[in-house]
Amino acid sequence: MDRLLIDGGRRLEGTVAIAGAKNAALPQIAASLLSPEPLTLTNLPAVADVTNMLSVVGRHGVKIAAKGAHEATLDAAAAEHVEAPYDVVRKMRATVLVLGPLVARFGKAHVSLPGGCAIGARPIDLHLKVLAQLGAQADVDGGMIVASAPSGLMGGRVLLPSPSVGATETAMMAATYAKGETEIVNAACEPEVVDLAACLTAMGARIDGAGTHRISILGPTTWRPARHHTIPDRIEAGTYAIAAAITGGHLELTGARLEHLGAPAQILETAGVRIFPTDRGLMVAREGKISAIDVTTESYPGFPTDLQAQFMALMAIADGTSTIRETIFENRFMHVPELSRMGADITLRGSTAVVRGRPKLIGAPVMATDLRASVSLVLAGLAAEGRTTVNRVYHLDRGYEDLARKLVRCGAAIERVRD
Repeated sequence: MDRLLIDGGRRLEGTVAIAGAKNAALPQIAASLLSPEPLTLTNLPAVADVTNMLSVVGRHGVKIAAKGAHEATLDAAAAEHVEAPYDVVRKMRATVLVLGPLVARFGKAHVSLPGGCAIGARPIDLHLKVLAQLGAQADVDGGMIVASAPSGLMGGRVLLPSPSVGATETAMMAATYAKGETEIVNAACEPEVVDLAACLTAMGARIDGAGTHRISILGPTTWRPARHHTIPDRIEAGTYAIAAAITGGHLELTGARLEHLGAPAQILETAGVRIFPTDRGLMVAREGKISAIDVTTESYPGFPTDLQAQFMALMAIADGTSTIRETIFENRFMHVPELSRMGADITLRGSTAVVRGRPKLIGAPVMATDLRASVSLVLAGLAAEGRTTVNRVYHLDRGYEDLARKLVRCGAAIERVRD
């Protein structure tokens, strides 16, 4: 099992190329199951989650022709309904996204309950309720999601109790086969949802309102060959922005889009970080002290939960006391004990962390518990005095393409070693 050795205290300077968005690519790969026509996806990130999702659709008969590390043509003409067993889906929660396409196209699906990061319940009941509102029968039996719609799906009003990204994406994909118009109410507005709509539209779907809380889809779809370029990863961009801030350096993030980083960019600027667009992306720089600022995670366009751990690492060296309230996932403070091992002063009060900034962190052996917690420990190690050893870094491989190499190119002292 690999680990990272980080010698902290070096300013980061240089350029980081932001990869395609993992959380946009995964539903687009699942969407390939919908169409008998080929779908070519470009700007795919070379991360483990994308590799695993390609394996999942491959198990359903999708032929995959890769062109380099970032492009793949998915041909689902010969796809079929087969069971997606636990040994395939256990590695990440996003594999539940194949449920909607399978039910829509084949009238049935047997998908094992998925695994993934242990950051909270993330129940699949919303996906089942979405399918039920479109006329399918779906339930959980012995660890397996069993769904069927022998008479096909019917368009209608899909009301989400909360703006869940995954449930919105399931509803969008399933509705492309439903007869008549489907209206998704209280839909998620994340850029990844908008990008899925763009991908589905390129494939032939008729979708209006993506990016708002009300999306309408007119089905059934007449499918056509399609090509789609996945958007850049706003979470990766936010992570490297915090890397520049926590080391007192400056980085140009090529490909990053400021419009996707509204709330994080505003909060970082309030804390003392300069962020401005360039002709290639964004420039991020910090010259003075970091000021403590309070944050609450929220659905888009609010501050994303996927940047909460990274921001906490930054607040650990800020001037003053900040509070960080987590409202999305109940177990997303597992990085707190590890940051505390490095000298961070953090007190947990239910769903709120009180962070008292200190002048410096001290390198220490730490253990990664999930994807975003892993990278928060890397960020802390970059700023710490001495050596930090981050264990179980396979979590990082799920969502960050060449993280160590990108940081080394900008002046970080990081070595990846195998036990």
